[in-house]
Amino acid sequence: MTDQAISGFCPVSARDDRKSAAVARAGQGGVQMRVVRDFAEARGLLRNPDARQAGFLADLVNKVSLTRAPILYQHGAEHRRQRGATARFFAPRVVTTAYRALMERTSDELVARLRATGQGDLDTLGLEMAVTIAAEIVGLTDSDRAGMAKRLGALVTGMPQGGSWLATVLGFARGQLRALNFLLRDVRPAVAARRLQRRDDVISHLLDEGYSEREILTECLTYGAAGMITTREFLTMAGWHLLEDDALRDRFLAGDEGSRIAILEEILRLEPVVGMLFRRTEAESEVVALDVRGANGDAAAVGSCPHRLDPDRSPAERVGRAGLAFGDGEHRCPGAQVALQEAAIFLDRLLRVPGIRLARTPDIGWNALIAGYELRGATLVCEGAAA
Repeated sequence: MTDQAISGFCPVSARDDRKSAAVARAGQGGVQMRVVRDFAEARGLLRNPDARQAGFLADLVNKVSLTRAPILYQHGAEHRRQRGATARFFAPRVVTTAYRALMERTSDELVARLRATGQGDLDTLGLEMAVTIAAEIVGLTDSDRAGMAKRLGALVTGMPQGGSWLATVLGFARGQLRALNFLLRDVRPAVAARRLQRRDDVISHLLDEGYSEREILTECLTYGAAGMITTREFLTMAGWHLLEDDALRDRFLAGDEGSRIAILEEILRLEPVVGMLFRRTEAESEVVALDVRGANGDAAAVGSCPHRLDPDRSPAERVGRAGLAFGDGEHRCPGAQVALQEAAIFLDRLLRVPGIRLARTPDIGWNALIAGYELRGATLVCEGAAA
Protein backbone atom coordinates (compact mmCIF):
# COMPACT_ATOMS: atom_id res chain seq x y z
CA MET A 1 0.00 0.00 0.00
CA THR A 2 1.50 3.31 -1.09
CA ASP A 3 1.33 6.59 0.72
CA GLN A 4 -0.97 7.83 -2.05
CA ALA A 5 -3.47 5.06 -1.37
CA ILE A 6 -4.00 6.10 2.23
CA SER A 7 -4.37 9.75 3.14
CA GLY A 8 -5.43 11.66 6.21
CA PHE A 9 -8.75 13.37 5.59
CA CYS A 10 -10.06 14.78 8.86
CA PRO A 11 -10.46 18.55 9.21
CA VAL A 12 -7.54 19.15 11.53
CA SER A 13 -7.77 22.94 11.49
CA ALA A 14 -11.11 22.99 13.32
CA ARG A 15 -9.60 21.20 16.27
CA ASP A 16 -6.34 23.12 16.17
CA ASP A 17 -8.21 26.41 16.76
CA ARG A 18 -9.84 24.98 19.85
CA LYS A 19 -6.57 23.50 21.01
CA SER A 20 -4.91 26.90 20.88
CA ALA A 21 -7.81 28.40 22.84
CA ALA A 22 -7.46 25.70 25.51
CA VAL A 23 -3.77 26.41 25.90
CA ALA A 24 -4.53 30.12 26.25
CA ARG A 25 -7.12 29.41 28.96
CA ALA A 26 -4.71 27.11 30.78
CA GLY A 27 -2.17 29.93 30.82
CA GLN A 28 -4.47 32.47 32.46
CA GLY A 29 -4.17 33.57 36.06
CA GLY A 30 -0.52 34.57 35.89
CA VAL A 31 0.71 31.02 35.31
CA GLN A 32 3.72 30.93 33.05
CA MET A 33 3.12 28.60 30.11
CA ARG A 34 5.56 27.05 27.66
CA VAL A 35 4.39 24.77 24.83
CA VAL A 36 6.56 21.81 23.81
CA ARG A 37 6.12 20.19 20.40
CA ASP A 38 9.43 18.38 20.07
CA PHE A 39 8.88 14.65 20.61
CA ALA A 40 12.09 13.95 22.52
CA GLU A 41 11.62 16.92 24.84
CA ALA A 42 7.97 16.09 25.46
CA ARG A 43 8.75 12.46 26.25
CA GLY A 44 11.58 13.55 28.51
CA LEU A 45 9.23 15.74 30.53
CA LEU A 46 6.69 12.92 30.85
CA ARG A 47 9.46 10.69 32.17
CA ASN A 48 10.90 13.35 34.46
CA PRO A 49 10.37 12.11 38.06
CA ASP A 50 10.27 15.72 39.30
CA ALA A 51 7.53 16.89 36.88
CA ARG A 52 4.06 16.59 38.40
CA GLN A 53 0.63 16.26 36.82
CA ALA A 54 -0.84 19.70 36.13
CA GLY A 55 -3.79 18.79 33.88
CA PHE A 56 -7.18 17.15 34.44
CA LEU A 57 -8.05 19.67 37.19
CA ALA A 58 -4.97 18.67 39.19
CA ASP A 59 -4.72 22.03 40.96
CA LEU A 60 -8.37 21.87 42.01
CA VAL A 61 -8.16 18.26 43.19
CA ASN A 62 -5.03 18.99 45.20
CA LYS A 63 -7.03 21.56 47.19
CA VAL A 64 -9.66 18.99 48.17
CA SER A 65 -9.01 17.26 51.46
CA LEU A 66 -8.58 13.54 50.79
CA THR A 67 -6.59 10.99 52.74
CA ARG A 68 -5.23 9.71 49.44
CA ALA A 69 -5.09 11.56 46.15
CA PRO A 70 -6.53 9.75 43.11
CA ILE A 71 -3.96 7.66 41.26
CA LEU A 72 -3.93 10.15 38.37
CA TYR A 73 -2.51 12.81 40.70
CA GLN A 74 -0.21 10.68 42.81
CA HIS A 75 3.52 11.04 42.49
CA GLY A 76 6.65 9.05 43.23
CA ALA A 77 6.73 5.96 45.41
CA GLU A 78 3.02 5.98 46.31
CA HIS A 79 2.02 6.24 42.67
CA ARG A 80 4.36 3.42 41.68
CA ARG A 81 2.95 1.24 44.43
CA GLN A 82 -0.64 1.80 43.34
CA ARG A 83 0.18 1.35 39.67
CA GLY A 84 1.91 -1.90 40.48
CA ALA A 85 -1.05 -3.09 42.56
CA THR A 86 -3.61 -2.34 39.82
CA ALA A 87 -1.46 -3.41 36.86
CA ARG A 88 -2.98 -6.90 36.93
CA PHE A 89 -6.32 -5.51 35.78
CA PHE A 90 -4.79 -4.06 32.59
CA ALA A 91 -2.03 -6.54 31.70
CA PRO A 92 -2.22 -7.68 28.02
CA ARG A 93 -2.65 -11.32 29.01
CA VAL A 94 -5.51 -10.45 31.38
CA VAL A 95 -7.17 -8.23 28.77
CA THR A 96 -7.04 -11.06 26.24
CA THR A 97 -8.24 -13.80 28.56
CA ALA A 98 -10.58 -12.06 30.99
CA TYR A 99 -12.26 -9.37 28.88
CA ARG A 100 -12.16 -10.52 25.28
CA ALA A 101 -15.39 -12.52 25.50
CA LEU A 102 -17.15 -9.47 26.95
CA MET A 103 -15.76 -7.27 24.16
CA GLU A 104 -17.01 -9.71 21.53
CA ARG A 105 -20.42 -10.16 23.14
CA THR A 106 -20.94 -6.42 23.61
CA SER A 107 -19.86 -5.70 20.03
CA ASP A 108 -22.30 -8.30 18.72
CA GLU A 109 -25.14 -6.83 20.78
CA LEU A 110 -24.47 -3.26 19.64
CA VAL A 111 -24.15 -4.26 15.99
CA ALA A 112 -27.31 -6.39 16.17
CA ARG A 113 -29.22 -3.39 17.52
CA LEU A 114 -27.86 -1.21 14.72
CA ARG A 115 -28.91 -3.75 12.09
CA ALA A 116 -32.37 -4.08 13.62
CA THR A 117 -33.03 -0.35 13.46
CA GLY A 118 -31.02 0.37 10.33
CA GLN A 119 -29.35 3.40 11.84
CA GLY A 120 -27.59 4.75 14.92
CA ASP A 121 -24.93 7.17 16.13
CA LEU A 122 -21.37 5.90 16.09
CA ASP A 123 -20.44 8.00 19.13
CA THR A 124 -23.38 6.60 21.12
CA LEU A 125 -22.42 3.03 20.26
CA GLY A 126 -18.80 3.84 21.09
CA LEU A 127 -19.72 5.19 24.52
CA GLU A 128 -21.79 2.11 25.38
CA MET A 129 -18.92 -0.10 24.28
CA ALA A 130 -16.36 1.81 26.30
CA VAL A 131 -18.53 2.03 29.42
CA THR A 132 -19.37 -1.68 29.39
CA ILE A 133 -15.74 -2.80 29.21
CA ALA A 134 -14.29 -0.22 31.60
CA ALA A 135 -17.11 -0.75 34.10
CA GLU A 136 -16.27 -4.45 34.28
CA ILE A 137 -12.62 -3.70 35.01
CA VAL A 138 -13.36 -0.98 37.56
CA GLY A 139 -16.27 -2.79 39.17
CA LEU A 140 -19.14 -0.43 38.30
CA THR A 141 -21.43 -3.31 37.43
CA ASP A 142 -24.38 -2.83 39.77
CA SER A 143 -26.33 -0.13 37.92
CA ASP A 144 -27.81 0.54 34.51
CA ARG A 145 -25.00 0.84 31.96
CA ALA A 146 -26.87 3.08 29.52
CA GLY A 147 -27.82 5.41 32.35
CA MET A 148 -24.27 5.42 33.70
CA ALA A 149 -22.96 6.36 30.28
CA LYS A 150 -25.26 9.40 30.20
CA ARG A 151 -24.34 10.38 33.75
CA LEU A 152 -20.62 10.20 33.01
CA GLY A 153 -21.03 12.18 29.81
CA ALA A 154 -22.96 14.90 31.63
CA LEU A 155 -20.44 14.94 34.47
CA VAL A 156 -17.43 15.44 32.21
CA THR A 157 -19.07 18.27 30.28
CA GLY A 158 -20.12 19.83 33.59
CA MET A 159 -16.63 20.17 35.06
CA PRO A 160 -15.44 23.73 35.78
CA GLN A 161 -13.12 24.88 33.01
CA GLY A 162 -12.04 28.35 34.00
CA GLY A 163 -13.42 31.75 33.02
CA SER A 164 -14.96 34.22 35.45
CA TRP A 165 -15.12 33.58 39.19
CA LEU A 166 -18.90 33.14 39.04
CA ALA A 167 -18.72 30.76 36.09
CA THR A 168 -16.12 28.69 37.92
CA VAL A 169 -18.24 28.51 41.08
CA LEU A 170 -21.40 27.61 39.16
CA GLY A 171 -19.55 25.05 37.08
CA PHE A 172 -18.07 23.50 40.20
CA ALA A 173 -21.51 23.34 41.87
CA ARG A 174 -23.04 21.74 38.80
CA GLY A 175 -20.22 19.22 38.68
CA GLN A 176 -20.71 18.41 42.38
CA LEU A 177 -24.40 17.67 41.85
CA ARG A 178 -23.63 15.41 38.92
CA ALA A 179 -20.89 13.68 40.89
CA LEU A 180 -23.40 13.07 43.69
CA ASN A 181 -25.80 11.55 41.17
CA PHE A 182 -23.03 9.27 39.92
CA LEU A 183 -22.16 8.33 43.50
CA LEU A 184 -25.73 7.44 44.49
CA ARG A 185 -26.70 5.61 41.31
CA ASP A 186 -23.48 3.88 40.28
CA VAL A 187 -20.65 3.95 42.82
CA ARG A 188 -22.52 3.28 46.07
CA PRO A 189 -24.35 0.18 44.75
CA ALA A 190 -21.05 -1.23 43.46
CA VAL A 191 -19.27 -0.56 46.76
CA ALA A 192 -22.11 -2.12 48.76
CA ALA A 193 -22.02 -5.29 46.64
CA ARG A 194 -18.27 -5.62 47.08
CA ARG A 195 -18.38 -5.05 50.80
CA LEU A 196 -20.48 -8.22 50.90
CA GLN A 197 -18.28 -10.12 48.45
CA ARG A 198 -15.03 -9.00 46.87
CA ARG A 199 -14.49 -9.48 43.13
CA ASP A 200 -11.49 -9.22 40.85
CA ASP A 201 -11.81 -5.54 40.04
CA VAL A 202 -10.47 -2.12 40.99
CA ILE A 203 -13.16 -1.23 43.54
CA SER A 204 -12.54 -4.46 45.46
CA HIS A 205 -8.82 -3.63 45.49
CA LEU A 206 -9.52 -0.12 46.81
CA LEU A 207 -11.70 -1.52 49.60
CA ASP A 208 -8.87 -3.86 50.56
CA GLU A 209 -6.60 -0.80 50.69
CA GLY A 210 -8.96 0.92 53.12
CA TYR A 211 -10.26 3.58 50.73
CA SER A 212 -13.32 5.52 51.85
CA GLU A 213 -16.43 5.83 49.71
CA ARG A 214 -15.43 9.38 48.81
CA GLU A 215 -11.97 8.28 47.73
CA ILE A 216 -13.43 5.45 45.67
CA LEU A 217 -15.72 7.98 43.99
CA THR A 218 -12.76 10.11 42.92
CA GLU A 219 -11.00 7.06 41.50
CA CYS A 220 -14.15 6.05 39.59
CA LEU A 221 -14.43 9.58 38.21
CA THR A 222 -10.82 9.33 37.08
CA TYR A 223 -11.42 6.03 35.31
CA GLY A 224 -14.65 7.39 33.89
CA ALA A 225 -13.00 10.41 32.29
CA ALA A 226 -9.67 8.82 31.43
CA GLY A 227 -11.05 5.45 30.32
CA MET A 228 -14.63 5.55 29.19
CA ILE A 229 -14.97 9.06 27.75
CA THR A 230 -11.66 9.10 25.87
CA THR A 231 -12.24 5.61 24.43
CA ARG A 232 -15.59 6.79 23.06
CA GLU A 233 -13.83 9.55 21.12
CA PHE A 234 -11.16 7.14 19.88
CA LEU A 235 -13.75 4.65 18.60
CA THR A 236 -15.64 7.42 16.83
CA MET A 237 -12.53 8.93 15.24
CA ALA A 238 -11.18 5.57 14.08
CA GLY A 239 -14.57 4.59 12.69
CA TRP A 240 -14.78 7.90 10.84
CA HIS A 241 -11.45 7.30 9.15
CA LEU A 242 -12.27 3.71 8.22
CA LEU A 243 -15.75 4.47 6.91
CA GLU A 244 -14.55 7.25 4.63
CA ASP A 245 -11.38 5.63 3.30
CA ASP A 246 -12.21 2.53 1.26
CA ALA A 247 -8.59 1.42 0.86
CA LEU A 248 -7.91 1.72 4.58
CA ARG A 249 -11.15 -0.08 5.42
CA ASP A 250 -10.37 -2.95 3.04
CA ARG A 251 -6.92 -3.33 4.56
CA PHE A 252 -8.38 -3.28 8.07
CA LEU A 253 -10.89 -6.02 7.30
CA ALA A 254 -8.40 -8.20 5.38
CA GLY A 255 -5.74 -8.22 8.10
CA ASP A 256 -5.38 -10.08 11.36
CA GLU A 257 -5.91 -8.39 14.71
CA GLY A 258 -2.27 -7.32 14.93
CA SER A 259 -2.49 -5.45 11.64
CA ARG A 260 -5.81 -3.89 12.68
CA ILE A 261 -4.25 -2.61 15.87
CA ALA A 262 -1.33 -1.16 13.86
CA ILE A 263 -3.84 0.82 11.78
CA LEU A 264 -5.63 2.00 14.91
CA GLU A 265 -2.36 3.10 16.49
CA GLU A 266 -1.52 5.12 13.40
CA ILE A 267 -4.93 6.80 13.46
CA LEU A 268 -4.46 7.59 17.14
CA ARG A 269 -0.98 8.99 16.50
CA LEU A 270 -2.50 11.46 14.03
CA GLU A 271 -5.64 12.11 16.07
CA PRO A 272 -4.71 11.85 19.78
CA VAL A 273 -7.81 12.15 21.92
CA VAL A 274 -5.95 14.02 24.65
CA GLY A 275 -4.36 16.79 22.65
CA MET A 276 -2.42 18.47 25.45
CA LEU A 277 -0.73 17.18 28.58
CA PHE A 278 0.39 19.53 31.34
CA ARG A 279 3.23 19.19 33.80
CA ARG A 280 4.55 21.40 36.57
CA THR A 281 8.31 21.45 37.03
CA GLU A 282 10.06 20.84 40.33
CA ALA A 283 10.27 24.55 41.06
CA GLU A 284 6.48 24.81 40.47
CA SER A 285 6.97 28.19 38.87
CA GLU A 286 6.26 26.94 35.36
CA VAL A 287 3.47 24.85 33.88
CA VAL A 288 4.57 23.21 30.65
CA ALA A 289 2.01 22.31 27.98
CA LEU A 290 2.98 19.25 25.94
CA ASP A 291 1.39 19.41 22.50
CA VAL A 292 0.73 15.70 21.85
CA ARG A 293 -0.47 16.24 18.29
CA GLY A 294 2.57 18.37 17.52
CA ALA A 295 5.00 15.88 19.08
CA ASN A 296 3.36 13.02 17.17
CA GLY A 297 4.06 14.95 13.97
CA ASP A 298 7.79 15.24 14.69
CA ALA A 299 9.44 13.59 11.67
CA ALA A 300 12.60 12.87 13.66
CA ALA A 301 10.56 10.50 15.84
CA VAL A 302 7.85 9.10 13.57
CA GLY A 303 9.46 9.21 10.14
CA SER A 304 8.92 11.10 6.90
CA CYS A 305 5.54 12.56 5.90
CA PRO A 306 4.47 12.61 9.56
CA HIS A 307 1.00 14.00 8.81
CA ARG A 308 0.08 11.21 6.41
CA LEU A 309 -1.79 8.16 7.67
CA ASP A 310 0.56 5.27 6.91
CA PRO A 311 0.11 1.91 8.70
CA ASP A 312 3.51 0.82 7.36
CA ARG A 313 5.24 3.70 9.10
CA SER A 314 8.59 2.90 10.74
CA PRO A 315 9.11 5.20 13.72
CA ALA A 316 12.49 5.77 15.28
CA GLU A 317 13.89 3.22 17.68
CA ARG A 318 11.97 3.03 20.98
CA VAL A 319 9.15 5.21 19.65
CA GLY A 320 5.78 3.48 19.86
CA ARG A 321 3.41 3.39 16.91
CA ALA A 322 0.91 5.63 18.69
CA GLY A 323 3.59 8.17 19.62
CA LEU A 324 2.63 9.95 22.82
CA ALA A 325 -1.13 9.45 22.36
CA PHE A 326 -1.22 7.24 25.47
CA GLY A 327 1.24 9.46 27.31
CA ASP A 328 4.55 8.16 28.65
CA GLY A 329 6.43 7.74 31.88
CA GLU A 330 4.81 6.80 35.17
CA HIS A 331 1.43 8.21 34.10
CA ARG A 332 1.22 6.40 30.76
CA CYS A 333 -2.36 5.24 30.21
CA PRO A 334 -2.71 1.79 31.83
CA GLY A 335 -5.70 0.96 29.64
CA ALA A 336 -3.96 1.33 26.28
CA GLN A 337 -4.20 -2.38 25.50
CA VAL A 338 -7.87 -2.42 26.54
CA ALA A 339 -8.76 0.49 24.24
CA LEU A 340 -6.89 -0.91 21.25
CA GLN A 341 -8.30 -4.42 21.55
CA GLU A 342 -11.90 -3.36 22.09
CA ALA A 343 -11.64 -0.94 19.16
CA ALA A 344 -10.22 -3.67 16.91
CA ILE A 345 -13.02 -6.09 17.84
CA PHE A 346 -15.90 -3.59 17.72
CA LEU A 347 -14.89 -1.89 14.47
CA ASP A 348 -14.21 -5.21 12.74
CA ARG A 349 -17.80 -6.27 13.41
CA LEU A 350 -19.25 -2.87 12.61
CA LEU A 351 -17.52 -2.55 9.25
CA ARG A 352 -18.79 -5.96 8.14
CA VAL A 353 -22.44 -4.87 8.44
CA PRO A 354 -23.99 -4.98 4.92
CA GLY A 355 -24.35 -1.50 3.46
CA ILE A 356 -22.84 0.27 6.47
CA ARG A 357 -21.98 3.88 5.74
CA LEU A 358 -21.64 7.22 7.48
CA ALA A 359 -24.72 9.26 6.54
CA ARG A 360 -23.60 12.25 8.60
CA THR A 361 -20.10 13.17 9.64
CA PRO A 362 -19.67 14.13 13.29
CA ASP A 363 -19.68 17.64 14.64
CA ILE A 364 -16.30 18.53 16.15
CA GLY A 365 -16.26 20.06 19.60
CA TRP A 366 -13.67 20.65 22.28
CA ASN A 367 -13.51 19.26 25.81
CA ALA A 368 -11.25 21.44 27.94
CA LEU A 369 -11.09 18.87 30.76
CA ILE A 370 -9.21 16.35 28.63
CA ALA A 371 -7.83 19.05 26.32
CA GLY A 372 -9.11 17.06 23.36
CA TYR A 373 -11.81 16.80 20.74
CA GLU A 374 -15.40 15.64 21.05
CA LEU A 375 -17.19 14.02 18.10
CA ARG A 376 -20.99 14.01 18.15
CA GLY A 377 -23.78 13.10 15.75
CA ALA A 378 -21.86 10.62 13.55
CA THR A 379 -24.92 8.95 12.00
CA LEU A 380 -24.59 5.41 10.67
CA VAL A 381 -27.03 3.74 8.30
CA CYS A 382 -27.05 0.21 6.91
CA GLU A 383 -29.24 -2.07 4.83
CA GLY A 384 -32.80 -1.98 6.06
CA ALA A 385 -32.69 1.68 7.03
CA ALA A 386 -35.62 3.85 6.08
CA ALA A 387 -35.08 5.86 2.91
